[in-house]
Amino acid sequence: MTPGNNGASTPEDDDPFGYLYADGQANGAQPPSGGYGYPNSVNRVRAVGTRQYGQQGAGPTAQIPQQQGAYGQPNPHYAAPETLPGGAPPAHTPQPSHAGGGGGRGRGPNTKGLLIGAIAVVAAVVIGIGVAMIGGDKDEGDTGNEAGSTPSQSQPKDPTPSASEGGKNEVELPKIDAKALRLGGSAVTASDIKGAKADGGVYVTGFNKAGSSITWTVNGIPKSGKYTVYVSYSVPGKDQKATLSVNGTPSTTPVSLKNWANAPEGDYEKGWTRTYNYIQLNKGTNTITVSCEADNQCDALIDQLWLADGWVERKN
Repeated sequence: MTPGNNGASTPEDDDPFGYLYADGQANGAQPPSGGYGYPNSVNRVRAVGTRQYGQQGAGPTAQIPQQQGAYGQPNPHYAAPETLPGGAPPAHTPQPSHAGGGGGRGRGPNTKGLLIGAIAVVAAVVIGIGVAMIGGDKDEGDTGNEAGSTPSQSQPKDPTPSASEGGKNEVELPKIDAKALRLGGSAVTASDIKGAKADGGVYVTGFNKAGSSITWTVNGIPKSGKYTVYVSYSVPGKDQKATLSVNGTPSTTPVSLKNWANAPEGDYEKGWTRTYNYIQLNKGTNTITVSCEADNQCDALIDQLWLADGWVERKN
């Protein structure tokens, strides 16, 4: 309490909002004359539900209209202000346009735009594939890389035919039969065992003792370079080997006289096969010697020798 104010004279005046309740009204409570207790206020407190939208001069003593309508029907006192007379106008909601008299149906998706977009994607993919194919059309043969080295001499693992190395144009080179070879040591010629390809079925035998040899003097070599020498032979079902010399120089690679024919032991007739070595020859005349040295096993029959141009695996 402040000086000069003794407070309300009655209990109902203790509650400034007692006039809003039925018991306060029954006890004579009245709304404050100044409106919410503020001087010169123009607001007037009303009981809940007494405001009438759109009516002028409605005061705090306006009567509460009786609610009308059944359950579920709109009530003007609890409806939105814009639905009451004098209330705010409803916002305008644009209606979708109807093309071609669709009878109220909404416009469909823009299929023309989708079709154009799909065509553009397909065109881009086709162009990309074309560029990739043009860029990857380089001939693999243009690399210019070729084998840089080959062994000086080698032996076949299998006497089966094979294409010549490097695809060279083969030159007709000399070939010699057993009866034309120069023999050394215990080597002699014979023809009683069948299967030799030399003229008359002649072959060299007695080659199985150290110091035995066969020598081929080769004439007409067209150029110096790489060649392959072939030896046609037969072994009695066991692997053998001999020594190769070219122009008097022994090779580090022996002549491999293996049982490529898989002949049974002791069967020379079924043991005919061939082997080869890589050599270097000079232009003109050269000598090729196959000999049986102390560390060799030379139990073999030899019937032919021939040459091929380059280092190749097989030439009949």
